[in-house]
Amino acid sequence: MNCRGCGAKLCHQFVDLGSAPPSNAYLTGSDLVRPEEYYPLRVLVCESCWLCQTEDFVASERMFDENYAYFSSFSTMWLDHAKRYAAAMTERFALSAGSHVLEVAANDGYLLQYFKELGIPCLGIEPTRSTAEAAREKGIEIIEEFFGEAFAQGLRERGIASDLIAANNVLAHVPDINDFVSGFRVMLKPRGVVTCEFPHLLNLIAYRQFDTIYHEHFSYLSLLAASEIFRRNGLDVFDVEELPTHGGSLRLFAGLSGAHDVSDRVGALLAREHAAGLGGLGAYGDFQDQVNKIKDDFVAFLIDQKRQGRRVVGYGAAAKANTLMNYSGIRPDLVEYVVDRNPAKIGKFLPGSRIPIVAEDRLSKDKPDIVVIFPWNLTEEVVGQLQYIRDWSARFCVAIPELKVF
Repeated sequence: MNCRGCGAKLCHQFVDLGSAPPSNAYLTGSDLVRPEEYYPLRVLVCESCWLCQTEDFVASERMFDENYAYFSSFSTMWLDHAKRYAAAMTERFALSAGSHVLEVAANDGYLLQYFKELGIPCLGIEPTRSTAEAAREKGIEIIEEFFGEAFAQGLRERGIASDLIAANNVLAHVPDINDFVSGFRVMLKPRGVVTCEFPHLLNLIAYRQFDTIYHEHFSYLSLLAASEIFRRNGLDVFDVEELPTHGGSLRLFAGLSGAHDVSDRVGALLAREHAAGLGGLGAYGDFQDQVNKIKDDFVAFLIDQKRQGRRVVGYGAAAKANTLMNYSGIRPDLVEYVVDRNPAKIGKFLPGSRIPIVAEDRLSKDKPDIVVIFPWNLTEEVVGQLQYIRDWSARFCVAIPELKVF
């Protein structure tokens, strides 16, 4: 396999998580009598441009279909993050009713609704029908399509150009990352800005966040790798912010080459990444051993709870849960069910593990002993929401970056 970024031959493995179904391929009851499609989940690192990437096995159309079940608006923390972003970008770049905002991967309108409230014209690109329809219900204009250079050229031919392009947690999801970033170049006005948010590879390694690895994520990005991809496609990264979201993310600011002064923060973060070894193979070498320890500790904990007659359930039917469950070989005998707030998931089953997904009111009925929080990046929010489980002396658990019961 050759690198998706620079085309160099890939020879070095970062981590091998065995095989799993696509992370958002939730099952219905009728699906339980049929076999599932499993694909190897292996990540390689390019020693030419340092882009970490999954091996090619699953087509994007297979993962982002009309039944796609990830809706951004079910997290209040994420909605607050989106609202702050809209206000900050409007102020920083003097956006107004005469400006244009484009969001790529607009999901259910979680972000564009705030630009709409500010009176700024906006357009969303979203390939999955379920989330696109939810955005339209908020009054947001959505085009159901995958984004890339040819699609962007079609928008420009219609007279559409953007002052701000937002691409939150999508850069890792695209198989042809050069075509995707090139589309930004086509859509930007001369002084336009694109911002991209994505989990930072530096944190993935430091905090052993291997459950963020799944087939939907084709790439695992550092500033080092991302800035090279943007440069290759006619864009300069001129600023970067470090964010607490998703266990530690970056927000890149990019524009047409030479259009913006480059912040000192770009060079400072690149220096930190080099100091951490991301520009050499050393930083990637022992990640597999760390992943295996987390898996072994978690499985041992669940077996011990079962032997002691304690009931364990999960919270958050997230893609993170599916990576952890499938790599660990966990089934309903160890985690009875997973609670989720998304009605599109309730009544279905996790792919691979086939653990049922239920509504939150099940907790009060069953009074389980342990609630495993799978979206560990939302631990504070979830603990606040489920504080009532303390009434029957239940405890919370997270497995990553290390096993913690509290």
